[in-house]
Amino acid sequence: MKITEVHAVLMSYPLPQPLRLPFWGGERTILKRDAMLIRVKADNGLIGYAPGPAHERAAREIHDTIRPFLLGKGPRRWADLNFKGELEITKTYRAVEIALIDLAARYEGCALSELIGGRKRSRIKLYGSAGMYMSPARFAEEAAAIAEMGFTAYKMRPALGPEYDLETVRLMRQTVGPNVGLMIDAHSWWRMGDKSYSQEVVTRLTRAMAEYRPTWLEEPLPPENHAAYRELRAKELLPLATGEHEHDEAGFLDLIETGAADYIQMDVCCQGGFAMGQRIFAAVARRGLRFAFHSWGTALEVLVAAHLGICWPAEVVEWLEYPCYSNAGRPGMYPFALADEILREPLTIERGDLIVPHGPGLGVEIDERVIEKYPFIPGPWSFFRIDSPPETVAVTGDHSVKWVPAAPHDREGDNHRRQLCPHQAKLKATRGRVSLPRRIGAWFYPPVATAQRRRPTPWRDCAAPASGRSTRSSAGRAIHRTTRRI
Repeated sequence: MKITEVHAVLMSYPLPQPLRLPFWGGERTILKRDAMLIRVKADNGLIGYAPGPAHERAAREIHDTIRPFLLGKGPRRWADLNFKGELEITKTYRAVEIALIDLAARYEGCALSELIGGRKRSRIKLYGSAGMYMSPARFAEEAAAIAEMGFTAYKMRPALGPEYDLETVRLMRQTVGPNVGLMIDAHSWWRMGDKSYSQEVVTRLTRAMAEYRPTWLEEPLPPENHAAYRELRAKELLPLATGEHEHDEAGFLDLIETGAADYIQMDVCCQGGFAMGQRIFAAVARRGLRFAFHSWGTALEVLVAAHLGICWPAEVVEWLEYPCYSNAGRPGMYPFALADEILREPLTIERGDLIVPHGPGLGVEIDERVIEKYPFIPGPWSFFRIDSPPETVAVTGDHSVKWVPAAPHDREGDNHRRQLCPHQAKLKATRGRVSLPRRIGAWFYPPVATAQRRRPTPWRDCAAPASGRSTRSSAGRAIHRTTRRI
């Protein structure tokens, strides 16, 4: 069996309307969601599939470099092919490698998991991942809806200032009760320009949130600052989770070996593939930590991660992120129909666990009709506008691609015709500043005349810095401008 075709297809699902999400230091706009489908065909007609990094650079790397390397080779020897390249293209190759393993497993008539270590179980625990930049009441409502769907935990993204973030956690716990896990993804706390939370404020907010027993607090500090994570974790306030921004294996191992987090997170489709994932799992097990998959795309991405996760016991690989989109009237962030339609049949979820299929390869059939139905729309899929210092950054790929400054016509709200995205023209009419309650701004960053104003009750145990200003350095702002995330 020899490889005859290697293709990477980019697809886009444009949102019906631009989704505008105000937060404490600016506003995020989501225009579309992208996905990549990798397709490897052999001379016997069998096809292997995998999700890939959903950005144009990866597609070029596959077409120009990885495809010529693989043509004519045997996919059953995937472990011995020894591809050599720079770090980023090697990450892309590891995504293609998943399609090779799927192809080999289909040929052998066994589940993909059997070729990467052998399954130890047939199910993996999911958490429903949704809430983005909403009011406390809406977060609580969505948490209850996700729990009603059968998920045993819910992840959300607070970003309305310390008082409201704390109130959100309190209200969610009150609404869902003590038995639903709450994951707090705080990636916005260090991405709000001058309003980003200082480490002192993060510590006080973490201490206050501990009362409501979250499962973990995710990325509350700039992810490059492992020392800050070690310092926060040493206070034993809450379990900390991080890892999805690590550039290489050395970064993961530093997190693990130096005790910077309780939960290590990785996206196997974008950060290094199966073999690297196995090595990280082994390190996590040695240190008595836990692993939780990052998965923020289609159902195919969730399934790929699951096949790897079930090769390890649940005491090591505990959680798998399941992004909840508002498809077919379900509770969720926003519609992303492509995420479901890429599979001919939906995944099987029982009592919040994904049941991993036993069929050949990934055990599912890919619906290639999505390729024609959702043609790729070039250009950024999301923008972050920061109020102070004024800045607009464009998100051009998944979390593995760094943010870049938006082009001048994007910052000004003009129609960026080169991007071919019809929704971008609608941004120009609503570029105004975010309006949040005055009492938050006056308390957390008080002008001189209001510096002695009484603190709101929910934040009573988390006093602001003495200066009333964030102590974040210029270096921290540089991290904000360059760090990547989905």
